[in-house]
Amino acid sequence: MLPENTTQMYCEAGQAPEAVRQQLAANAERMERLGERLRQLAPRAVVTCARGSSDHAATFAKYLIETRLGILTSSSAPSVSSVYDATPDLRGTVFLAISQSGASPDLLSAVRAAKAGGALVVALVNAESSPLAQTADFTVPLCAGLERSVAATKSYIASLAAIIHLVASWSRDQGLAEALAQAPALLERAWLLDWSAAITRLRFATDLYVIGRGLGLGVAQEAALKFKETCGLHAEAVSSAEVRHGPMALIRAGFPVLIFTQNDETRGGIEVLATELAARRADVMLAGSKVSRAVILPTEAANTVIEPMLIVQSFYRMVNALSLARGRNPDQPPYLNKVTETV
Repeated sequence: MLPENTTQMYCEAGQAPEAVRQQLAANAERMERLGERLRQLAPRAVVTCARGSSDHAATFAKYLIETRLGILTSSSAPSVSSVYDATPDLRGTVFLAISQSGASPDLLSAVRAAKAGGALVVALVNAESSPLAQTADFTVPLCAGLERSVAATKSYIASLAAIIHLVASWSRDQGLAEALAQAPALLERAWLLDWSAAITRLRFATDLYVIGRGLGLGVAQEAALKFKETCGLHAEAVSSAEVRHGPMALIRAGFPVLIFTQNDETRGGIEVLATELAARRADVMLAGSKVSRAVILPTEAANTVIEPMLIVQSFYRMVNALSLARGRNPDQPPYLNKVTETV
């Protein structure tokens, strides 16, 4: 088995703190201008558009924008324009496109349709010379640098940071901006946390749930994807509010459940659920809180908005090691490519 620190995934995920540090410095003036433009526009809604890990960042954006700005935020289906050739009426809206490559045909089709439909297009994109960056009205570089591993890591965390920066600038929330400025140092500490207890429990697993809620749901979605692509492990992301609406029927003794929680209004309900699942003898692994009978995965305490980013950073190190423990190469998942050119 390869040492965990020799994979591209490990090296790139470990670069996330510096990527966020560089991004915040590079985009400071740009974000001020964008925040002013958005306040002038006063959009009636925000429409997100993304695929894969970027779409999980869009889930985070939905919760952050709706809770901090009170603006309806909904996900766009790229196939509406790329397959059905429809142009929705998006006058008075912001169309937020998130992408690492900025090159997927369906995303570009959706962006062109959004502009034709009257939206202001804002792109969060890592490839600054990409077609998406050239098409958008405002481009925010993610500054994650080259990412060779098929599994996105630092670009996902950079997307979360850019979303927080955008919302802090738009809402003039100085407290949130100050919390984000502390994120690089906190990410460095989160990277060092020991989640090996999860590796022990998941090495021979075949299925699991990853549970989160609110600001933590997007990182639960991201974790479930990483289990599938790097570990060949079937994982399903579920909101803690949805577990009792059907998914509970699959949870039996020994069934692994990985739960993420940040310190906000969702934590109490998640703790109740975690306690219930542990009492049913599910194999509960909990990051962000403590309940009896659960395996506690250490986390860094921070501003509520920052905590999901720190949790996923700790998760990336664990899942890279889990992939190797299961006899796989996290850098070369079968049948997958770095850039997925969906039409």
